[in-house]
Amino acid sequence: MSHRRRSPAAAVSDRAVRGLMKLGAEWLPFADAATAELPLGRLLRLGLFQVSVGMAATLLAGTLNRVMIVELGVPAGVVALMLSLPLAFAPLRALIGHRSDVYRSVLGWKRVPFVWYGTMLQFGGLAILPFSLILLAGERHGQRVTGMIGAAVAFLLVGAGAHTTQTAGIALATDLANERSRPRVVALLYVMLLAGTALSALAFGQLLGDFSNTRLVQVVQGSAVVTMVLNLCALWKQEPRTHVPQPGDDERRPGFRETWRAFAGDRRAKRLLVAVGLGAAGFGMQDALLEPYGGQVLHLSVGATTQLTALMAAGALAAFALSARLLSRGGDAARLAGYGMLGGVVGFSAVVFASPLGSAALFRAGTVLIGFGGGMFSVGTLTCAMGMDRRAGSGLAVGAWGSVQATCAGIAVGLGGVLRDGVAHLAARGALGPALQGTAASYGFVYHLEIGMLFLALAVAGPLAAPRRARTASSPAPFGLAELPG
Repeated sequence: MSHRRRSPAAAVSDRAVRGLMKLGAEWLPFADAATAELPLGRLLRLGLFQVSVGMAATLLAGTLNRVMIVELGVPAGVVALMLSLPLAFAPLRALIGHRSDVYRSVLGWKRVPFVWYGTMLQFGGLAILPFSLILLAGERHGQRVTGMIGAAVAFLLVGAGAHTTQTAGIALATDLANERSRPRVVALLYVMLLAGTALSALAFGQLLGDFSNTRLVQVVQGSAVVTMVLNLCALWKQEPRTHVPQPGDDERRPGFRETWRAFAGDRRAKRLLVAVGLGAAGFGMQDALLEPYGGQVLHLSVGATTQLTALMAAGALAAFALSARLLSRGGDAARLAGYGMLGGVVGFSAVVFASPLGSAALFRAGTVLIGFGGGMFSVGTLTCAMGMDRRAGSGLAVGAWGSVQATCAGIAVGLGGVLRDGVAHLAARGALGPALQGTAASYGFVYHLEIGMLFLALAVAGPLAAPRRARTASSPAPFGLAELPG
């Protein structure tokens, strides 16, 4: 059989493809996250549960937040209360993680059932939500009250499902990834969450461009179906069937209190959780204030302040990529989290100085740094949690991290708004003196408080970082502010 001679163009194309493949392994941030046990295709498919969580967050906190207040006329306080309802479920993430550590289904799975339960909760909440919105659009008072109650239940179900799915899903990724690739897997899962948030925001904006109540119901129902499909694809053939439960197994399983007592008794685990709480509050307090600050203090347009979300996301994405690269080269996760907190301090400082300098460019640069620091902090602390003593169970460690992070960030968002309003009231009355009478004073107070909380988090997290000359988990050394006397 004669072989056709390849054209010079085809030969050049083949060489270019081979060159890009070599370049990818060296430069692409997540090309080396895959292993023989967890190929890249399987890893990307597993990360689809993060896409569904990001879509749910965008739908509730972004699209429906605006629609319920503007189009449906629901009071902003009621909507804010609904958005805070998922926070009530966040402290249970540690229990969910522990249950997924010790649970064995009749098919030999332990993580898959919990991801499935979370998926069903998300689907149920999104299934209830359209009927609640229909009642909210009604003119009768009884209809609107019933609609508000239904919407609150739907928000709670979606939030509970997202917490359950994310906790068990990350624990499953911890089980499947080996210790060397685990940091890169963490960063990739964060990118999938960010991608789900961004893509769903674009899709919702496009679908609801010509707004109507019918179109809104269709979008919510479609989101429920997409959530189910994404999570089913994520779970398909991921967790191997291991031990099928036998009679008497329940007596050999440690209880949650016993396991939690052992986990919380570890000084490193306790220090990590305190640092996570302080850092999450330090980064999260500005969530509801950054865009109003740009509009009221720097007099930016609505379009300009809307771009801040994209700038912060770009900073976070850069942090995920850099974190994966540094950790893959043996970087210390606790030290990486410290760099993220320092980046946040610089970012908040830039935002504060943007007011007296009247510099929108400095404000935007600070926003990027806040997103960058928050992303690096999240990857670093979650990697630390995933690397904790495995006797307690990776699900418990990941659940405890998520519980503290979500709870403290949620409380900080509400506290930031309250403090801003309180300081603005005092400044308007002149109670703070002539130097603190402008609008910027109330925002500046919150930003300075966030800087202080990040410094506290640095001091707490310091001993978790190993020294550069001997980075081992058994030899913690001072780091950052912890090196200072006292």
